[in-house]
Amino acid sequence: MIVKLDFEKLKELTNTEKKVINFINANENKLSYMSIVDIAEETFTSPATVSRAIKKCGLNGFTELRYLVSKRENYNSDIGQINEILKKSLIEATNTIEQISINNILKSVDLIKNSTKIYVLARGLTELVAEEFSLKLQLLGYNVFEISDPNIMRKITMEIKPQELLFVFSLNGKTPELIESVENAVSIGANIISCCCSENSKLKELSTIYLKGFKYEHSSISKFEVTSRLPLNIISRIIIDYLAM
Repeated sequence: MIVKLDFEKLKELTNTEKKVINFINANENKLSYMSIVDIAEETFTSPATVSRAIKKCGLNGFTELRYLVSKRENYNSDIGQINEILKKSLIEATNTIEQISINNILKSVDLIKNSTKIYVLARGLTELVAEEFSLKLQLLGYNVFEISDPNIMRKITMEIKPQELLFVFSLNGKTPELIESVENAVSIGANIISCCCSENSKLKELSTIYLKGFKYEHSSISKFEVTSRLPLNIISRIIIDYLAM
């Protein structure tokens, strides 16, 4: 029995939710291969009902349930590895959302709305996050320029105006040309929003607003700096979605 029920928990479940939990306990050997949608279809319920039933039993959600199943000794290593990968994404997403300052998001939105021009800077793989963010801002009608060339960003930030905004994406916050560009903008008095996954970046002390994501320490391809940019994507999405409202 993967989901253990005591009398108190049992009282909180509806008949439909009990049906879901009974199915889960009766099909433990299949759970690692199933999605929450699969369980909903098998029990003639909805994914929301499955999720609610699992949480009422003291688990954080379906991902935790599947992770617990994979840790049982009789499951193969492939399933365990997949669940470790899923857990990594869950940790990054959950921690990023939990630690982000709503006040800083609202301040960032206000700066974007009131800036005559927005320069979005990024380097390396983070450029992909910046490109998507910039495109969506443009679609919303904002005057946006996405810059990844170090020479151009240095020159632009030396001529930036106080009423313009510099928005920087950086995973570790240590890229020299980004820090130099931010220093240029600070000397002129322009506002800077930095979106980063490091607590110890110089960008934090230089920025008007510092939006911090949570980066999982383990990198799957250790020879190269190709760590997931998921936390930066989450923060950029929050801003875009709010602006789009």
